[in-house]
Amino acid sequence: MRTAIRALAITAAAALTVSGLAACSSGSSGDAGDSKTLTYWASNQGTSLENDKEVLTPVLEKFTKETGIKVDLQVIGWNDLQNKIQTAVTSGQGPDVVNIGNTWATSLQATGAFQEFGDAEMKAIGGADKFGKVALSTGGAPDKTVTSVPLYGLAYGLYYNKKMLADAGITPPTTWEEMVSAAEKLTKGDTYGFSLAGGSYTENSHFAFINSAQNGGEWFDEDGKPTFTSKENVDGIKRYLDLMQDAKVANPSNAQYDNATQSTTDFAKKKAAFILNQNNANATIESLGMKSSEYGVVALPAPEGGEEIASFPAGINLSIFKNTKNKDGALEFVKYMTSMDTQTTLDKPYSALPVLAEAAESVEDEQTKTFLDIYNNKAKPLPLVPAEDQFESTVGKAMNDMFAKIATGSTVSESDIESALQTAQDQVSQAAG
Repeated sequence: MRTAIRALAITAAAALTVSGLAACSSGSSGDAGDSKTLTYWASNQGTSLENDKEVLTPVLEKFTKETGIKVDLQVIGWNDLQNKIQTAVTSGQGPDVVNIGNTWATSLQATGAFQEFGDAEMKAIGGADKFGKVALSTGGAPDKTVTSVPLYGLAYGLYYNKKMLADAGITPPTTWEEMVSAAEKLTKGDTYGFSLAGGSYTENSHFAFINSAQNGGEWFDEDGKPTFTSKENVDGIKRYLDLMQDAKVANPSNAQYDNATQSTTDFAKKKAAFILNQNNANATIESLGMKSSEYGVVALPAPEGGEEIASFPAGINLSIFKNTKNKDGALEFVKYMTSMDTQTTLDKPYSALPVLAEAAESVEDEQTKTFLDIYNNKAKPLPLVPAEDQFESTVGKAMNDMFAKIATGSTVSESDIESALQTAQDQVSQAAG
């Protein structure tokens, strides 16, 4: 989201182009031209777009040195990436290779605009067996040939400030109820128990999904039709909203936070004891001066008696536009980016979970092990239906509005949530025709 997809978003909407790697995007899928140039759209994974440029430039220069293929890199913020991809699908004027939030994989697959990774393509990038089973399962709809392959693995975790909890005599919570009680004790003055990205539709939709999953809920039926208004879904959203509305453990100003970087900054600056974020938050937290020894991570706890689901297998995948003029070069690039050497290089600055089976087996860091356990054992895939992206946008934006109402002193009831979900469901049903 983040994911997607979802990686850390930032408010900057512009894309940065790496100079020195290529002067133009003449090798893009929409243009005829130089087969020795690829255009690559990368999602924002680091602390800023500029940071991504710094991390990726030497990696791509090494690819150019090894293959002779230049790379025109554009790093795109999460607020814009999905729209840019959709525009490229419609216009046919897109890059050769693109990062996608893996939650979009099925929706984008349904457009027919992306190259399938069949037997020949998989062989060209090093074989399907090199990927972890869960990671590869995010590449598209069940029983269909995938149109994306994993690049970075991500999972949500509950970050906590060790000192704040220890000073209050609190141990890391194991149930939702314990978590809320702890957050209430830790909310004092300008310090809150939680900081939330209450204005981010992607984050809100993700937590709508996770909280519903803990209730045993589903957002689509077996035929792919939306079932948004179920009690499990309504109750799950209400539980999440009540962190601000009922328990009052989140600052009402969080309703204006339109990306996870803002809530992560609150945590790093000791303005909040807890955040719910993906594992790539580490880079931002530590860049803001908080030491890795000062915080811990556990799985997001479920309510008593609920399903032990703490995330979905999130992350970033690579897709190739079907109308690329340089399919062979694009496959060579995907092979390079998903090689053990490149993965080892990039996983560290991006605090990403390994998507290669061999790399996952060699993990020694305890926090990474915690996230891998969540990713592999406590994660439920987001709906693997073409309308998944519409679920994220309609439900997530409805929750943005709900948080905004709460922030201004209004109350959001269960009936209000059900009504908003009915509107979202109608929008998705109408779009499906």
